[in-house]
Amino acid sequence: MKAYSVTDVGQCRRENQDYVFVSQQPIGNLPNLFVVADGMGGHNAGDYASRCAVTVLTESVKKDMSFNPIKIIRHAIETANEQVFEQASQDPSKAGMGTTLVVVTIVGHYAYVANVGDSRMYLADDRVMVQITRDHSWIAEMVRRGELSREDAKNHPDKNIITRAVGAGSTVNIDFFDVQLEENSRILMCTDGLSNMVEDETIERIISSPLDIEQAARHLVELANENGGKDNISVIAIEPFTNEVKEC
Repeated sequence: MKAYSVTDVGQCRRENQDYVFVSQQPIGNLPNLFVVADGMGGHNAGDYASRCAVTVLTESVKKDMSFNPIKIIRHAIETANEQVFEQASQDPSKAGMGTTLVVVTIVGHYAYVANVGDSRMYLADDRVMVQITRDHSWIAEMVRRGELSREDAKNHPDKNIITRAVGAGSTVNIDFFDVQLEENSRILMCTDGLSNMVEDETIERIISSPLDIEQAARHLVELANENGGKDNISVIAIEPFTNEVKEC
């Protein structure tokens, strides 16, 4: 397995509210764990929400005695939700904070995926890329209902309004996916700082190219910044069936 992660503050933000976690080594009963989080909230609250959620999630995974990856991830996200919501309820400076989460673990030839919010996981090979996760945003819901075209959604002023977040309520609604991996599969996880700044067609061209995944991930971040870098940008790129691992 080979994995590479990078996070960048972007061109317009003073602080980075994204948080990423990468481990190719076992975490509890999971053989590996990859997490992308995009925090939201007032001054420092978004940064705290994403960092807190990922920290609580990883600690929960370490302690979980289950061997079912979906059950382990579900319990970890629910525990993270409780902690972030509790902190937001007790501290006025953190009121309303929350975070997106995309969580992936690779078991054999399958990737088990969970997401809350509008951060994404894509699956690619050397020919095509598919978005596996579904965006939990007001605009994405309108597109799915046929009330808004994908073209109009790209530049809609409300495209950043999400309908689900970890810590936004006392309970959390999580989407789960399992996808079969091929020998040439690549996984791309990212926050909307990438997906809002770089077209899917361009992301597909780069992640499906012969570029090393480190080069591909760095190139995507550079493009997001060149296109305005309006938000923090975080990327995790994974090749499940190689032996080299590198992190940033």
